[in-house]
Amino acid sequence: MKYQIGNTGRVVVARFEDREDILEGLKDIAKKEDIRSGIVYLLGGMRSGRLVVGPEEDKMPPIPVWRELEDNHEVIGIGTIFWQDDEPRTHLHGAFGRGDKVKVGCLREMSSTFLVLEAVIIEIKGINASREIDPVSGMALLKL
Repeated sequence: MKYQIGNTGRVVVARFEDREDILEGLKDIAKKEDIRSGIVYLLGGMRSGRLVVGPEEDKMPPIPVWRELEDNHEVIGIGTIFWQDDEPRTHLHGAFGRGDKVKVGCLREMSSTFLVLEAVIIEIKGINASREIDPVSGMALLKL
């Protein structure tokens, strides 16, 4: 295990409107505000999204199992923002529910708001972290 200790920086509260792209919006905020490291909390509704719910098998490199949200869902999520090269990258896991069905996974593509979604970004200051492609998994992993 590797770790660093930092401090809380700025806190950003954002409201995403109906049909706005959540992942792109978080990326835009991180770029505009130069948030190099942070924690993201999400709460609200999603109209659509694409998420990974695990690998097909327990072997490297992992082959992702994809699921789509095609109708509106309630969402609660937590994630991180760290930069990879010149771009902020969000790693966000969430629970997505509609009726009695719930999907849990990593939101990676296509993330459209239903009505309204709230996001809170807490900046982490004083650490040196980034995302780099791991040669074994092929994934952009956190590097401290």
